[in-house]
Amino acid sequence: MDGQVKITLTKSYIGSPQKIRATLVGLGLTRMNKTVVRKDTPELQGMLRKVWHLIKVEA
Repeated sequence: MDGQVKITLTKSYIGSPQKIRATLVGLGLTRMNKTVVRKDTPELQGMLRKVWHLIKVEA
């Protein structure tokens, strides 16, 4: 998985602002414990920083 990150939604986004919800949908995280693999880019890193309190990231 060179240059990729594995992202898992570990906490619920209920009660979060609309921008946080939109960021999670943009990442492809639509339900609890869902895991996606994405290419590591500066844009992705910015999205991850915005929702760091709800996710788990593995290299």
